[in-house]
Amino acid sequence: MAALNSLLAPHSLPSKTPRSFPSPLSPSFQYSVLRLSSSIKNARLHCHASASSSAAAVVTEAEPDATGEGEKFDWFAHWYPVAPICDLDKRRPHAKTVMGLDLVVWWDRTKGRWQVFDDRCPHRLAPLSEGRIDPSGRLQCVYHGWCFDGSGSCKYIPQAPDDGPPVHTFRKACASVYPSFEQNKILWFWPSTDPQCKDIAVKAKPPYIEELDDPSYTSTMGMRDLPYGYEVLIENLMDPAHVPYAHHGIMRIPKSLTSRVNGDREGGSPIDIRIETSNINGLLSQRDIGYNKFIAPCVFYSAPHRLMSGNGSASSSDVQGGSALKTLQKQRRFLLIFMCIPVSPGRSRLIYVFPRNFAVWVDQVVPRWIFHVGQNLILDSDLYLLHVEERKFAKAGYSNWPKVCFVPTKSDAMVVAFRNWLRKYSNNQINWGTTSSEQLPPTPPREQLMDRYWSHVVQCSSCRDALKVLKALKLSLQIISIASVGIVAALNQSMISTITRTVIVSTAVICFLASKWLSVFIYKNFYYHDYDHAFR
Repeated sequence: MAALNSLLAPHSLPSKTPRSFPSPLSPSFQYSVLRLSSSIKNARLHCHASASSSAAAVVTEAEPDATGEGEKFDWFAHWYPVAPICDLDKRRPHAKTVMGLDLVVWWDRTKGRWQVFDDRCPHRLAPLSEGRIDPSGRLQCVYHGWCFDGSGSCKYIPQAPDDGPPVHTFRKACASVYPSFEQNKILWFWPSTDPQCKDIAVKAKPPYIEELDDPSYTSTMGMRDLPYGYEVLIENLMDPAHVPYAHHGIMRIPKSLTSRVNGDREGGSPIDIRIETSNINGLLSQRDIGYNKFIAPCVFYSAPHRLMSGNGSASSSDVQGGSALKTLQKQRRFLLIFMCIPVSPGRSRLIYVFPRNFAVWVDQVVPRWIFHVGQNLILDSDLYLLHVEERKFAKAGYSNWPKVCFVPTKSDAMVVAFRNWLRKYSNNQINWGTTSSEQLPPTPPREQLMDRYWSHVVQCSSCRDALKVLKALKLSLQIISIASVGIVAALNQSMISTITRTVIVSTAVICFLASKWLSVFIYKNFYYHDYDHAFR
């Protein structure tokens, strides 16, 4: 509770050690947010448009927090999500990159837990992620066969003679181990191999979201690597105003918005976002329909104030008075949870999950990969925009963000607050340390930029399996089509009736057309799907 409370108390001194987090939608927490939001006045953020038509937007920064003067956000002293547990295969090592650090994730069956190592063998720096799990359950480097246990100790060097010195016991023969922790069905790691951080999980844990472990909720997860940086990813998620435009034709917009007087086809409308709290631990903002919270460095979620009841309505009295907690417990509840992972400059990874306690049966019937198809389309629809946008920010200079961007409406309040947070606590950008260059990678061809296979499918157990099944089905349809034509051609015309011949030929045509349709479906949903906004 301490870490979330720090966001509600702007003048509290943040601890140097991260603390555990309570459920963001627990009734007691939600009720306290509603009561406290009316009295919190610090760290307000305002957006103004200059009277001059040629002037850029003037951003009045958050009111200074006396306790925050001189504080700097330590990017290497926090937990980072690596991957959903359900997408990790225990039979093999997995390569991941977080904060510019190359990691190898593997299942240590001796200790019964996932381990996170530096992805390099101490022998000749070959990637351990290209290795295998040996019959003894150790991580084996396939370059020279060195084997490591879950503590990073080298247990076997094939090239060392049995009667020679035990070189495998030398400290330099050990693999570097990062602290790791499983929580909310996600594997987290602490980006330091310092021995002093070995037991950091005893002192500090990642942000905890109770609903992700609640069996009454459904919480289907997804993950996607993105060709733009962490800062742009966070901004995009904090910006609800882009949804009806960038995702037009994909996400449904309420008719009440599209029918607005002087409104447009897409249904854009004013959005009143108010920043309640901003400090080194993150941000809290309020909207008429709910609140948003950014828990630095990775977690951003949205939740409604007025949660819908069974009849689809709710009133302010539902969360007031002595019956508030009982009312909240009976209502439909959901969150939009995003875990934004800095991979390297110009690269990020998103883990998303939308837990809810209604229509749970849908996710039990509909395969997980179908859910990912829709989410990938949403991510693709603004992917190119964000990739180009980031390069324009870099060209202008990250510190010049307030000068080059015109943000005159309240709908941009959360985005501006995040940029102010980044400026105040981290000099306008992530501190990558010495592990990564800050130069953005070049822009690849569009098909490679919007690739789905390497950015998602190979990392997702559900989509990998679905792709195998669909490919097998496509091949079967092709075989049936060819076999049917062959049967008709081989048989004597007098041996089969006209009706039978018609049925066989029709089957061949249908199977051929189905295989062609399936081929297009596979390509668009598992490899590459372009998105042309002009024709939406």
